[in-house]
Amino acid sequence: MKTAISIPDPIFKAAERLARRLGMTRSRLYTKAVTEYIQKHKNDEVCEKLNEIYEKESSSLDPVTQAMQWASIDEEEW
Repeated sequence: MKTAISIPDPIFKAAERLARRLGMTRSRLYTKAVTEYIQKHKNDEVCEKLNEIYEKESSSLDPVTQAMQWASIDEEEW
């Protein structure tokens, strides 16, 4: 798909230099960069939703469950 975007001249020039240095087209460079950015932020929405939930709900265990968990852990040194 073709698209038109506006980016600052210094970013464009730096991208041109990098694409030449890496031996790839500008389109390939931008595709790779956007793909990595998407990958980096893929879990942001999950984190935001969890933060919303835990603003309203406590994340701590009730005392009985917590005691049962502690009792189930062996008392060996790590």
